[in-house]
Amino acid sequence: MSGYAATGTLVRLALRRDRILVPVWVLALVALAGGSASSTIALYPDPAKAVEAARAAALSPAIVGMYGPIADPNNPDSIGALKTLVLGGIFLAVMACILVRRHTRSEEEAGLTELVGAGVVGRRAPLTAAVLVASVTVVVTSLLAGLSMAGAGLGLTGSLAFAAAWAGIGLAFVGVTAAAAQLTETARGCTGFAIGTLGVTYLVRAVGDTSAELGWLTWVSPIGWAEKVEVYGANRFIVALLPAVFTIALIGLAFALLERRDLGAGLVPTRPGAAVGTPSLRSPFALAWRLQRGLLIGWLVGFAIFGLVLGGIAGNVTSFVDSPQVADMLTRLGGSAGSLGDVFLSTELRFMAIGAAAYGISAALRLKSEETDLHTEQVLATSVSRRALLVGHAVIALGGSALLLLVVGAGLALGGASQFNGLRKALGHLLPAALAPIPAVWVCVGLALVVYGALPKVVVVAWALLAAFLVVGELGPLFGFPRGLVDLSPFSHGTVVPGGSVPGAPLVALALVAAALVLAAGVTFRRRDLVSS
Repeated sequence: MSGYAATGTLVRLALRRDRILVPVWVLALVALAGGSASSTIALYPDPAKAVEAARAAALSPAIVGMYGPIADPNNPDSIGALKTLVLGGIFLAVMACILVRRHTRSEEEAGLTELVGAGVVGRRAPLTAAVLVASVTVVVTSLLAGLSMAGAGLGLTGSLAFAAAWAGIGLAFVGVTAAAAQLTETARGCTGFAIGTLGVTYLVRAVGDTSAELGWLTWVSPIGWAEKVEVYGANRFIVALLPAVFTIALIGLAFALLERRDLGAGLVPTRPGAAVGTPSLRSPFALAWRLQRGLLIGWLVGFAIFGLVLGGIAGNVTSFVDSPQVADMLTRLGGSAGSLGDVFLSTELRFMAIGAAAYGISAALRLKSEETDLHTEQVLATSVSRRALLVGHAVIALGGSALLLLVVGAGLALGGASQFNGLRKALGHLLPAALAPIPAVWVCVGLALVVYGALPKVVVVAWALLAAFLVVGELGPLFGFPRGLVDLSPFSHGTVVPGGSVPGAPLVALALVAAALVLAAGVTFRRRDLVSS
């Protein structure tokens, strides 16, 4: 039997399972690209004004660090792709990661791959089907996004170059996730590896784009390769071959690793625990900490490094350019008022808050994986109550997400201490802005707990809500969304410019909402059956 036997059948099965998820992702990303292009053009109906803004943005390390460089500042179309090339590419990469992981490591962990493999199915068929489905979805999404931008009035050649750049990012992370699925033993580990790689590539790109000495770093990042296509500039389609070669190499590596591991195992095995638990594991909170500590430590290291690097970049922002055009552009694109360096950090802190919320949701939904693996049933067979079990994981999710923002704030202060004439002044200037989004992050964690408590089979809703908050809060001002709609995002109330005043009432209100959500999660979890709900 061929190793690829029944690949077509598995592709059809994957498409059937994803018949709602994939169309929603595709439509959302296409609307993001086309809508952002239309809205940005509406901000600058005069081509001369658009060119002026593009030239100012090209000279601004703040904008370049956040969204990437503008390929041709003299082309008014270039402003239409400013915010979506990198940000939309990240969303596309996340979609690719989810699709590949869903049809490889997740199914293998749940025992479905072994069940399917009992039929006439080749060993390589599940991985092949997953890669095909994800790759075709990425390419189709990218092409439709490019056409939507052309339909919005941008040049066709540049729009197709945009599609090629997006496809390069998505395909690269199809390969990254395919390899990660072979290295790790759990779906959680696969996701952590792939998303962690995505975060590193974004950071490497930002450093390379804003540093004359380290500009070569842009060439080692898949996101940087998308920038080097020079959308609405030189439109260098040849650069798109780099992610194609990278993807082929990683997929080939994934197949090679597949042949060298057992079904259900990863090449990096999970370290077995002790045969007898220590006294420190006698409480639900201690158990939750033991299960979650590796994930939290990894996120803490990443946030600390990110904070240090961003602090160093922000210290040099104002030395490059500080023009009214740049400040106007940042405000129009959804930024905040303030000095250029503070606006840069404020925008980056919004993204870091989204990252902290993503960690919190992941930590909260560990309850779901424990329940699916029947571990929750065993724990509850003892004297542990449902409320205590839920609280243990909720404390880790809420406390860990807050700790991440504290760490990134401290990292920013350390990295930019010289700008503020000392660490103490830097902490006073930056730390309140870093900690202000904590209540907004807690609202996202509370929503995840409620979804788990009431609708455990559709916990993906928690991730969908986070994505909606990001789109509404980050792109709402650009799209001209009504203020009431933008305010539905908790992050719209949790953003503080460094050095600015911290609004107490909105943050207290968000904290109360988060507390109510956690209480509601406890009620719904206590009233439903396990696993079968």
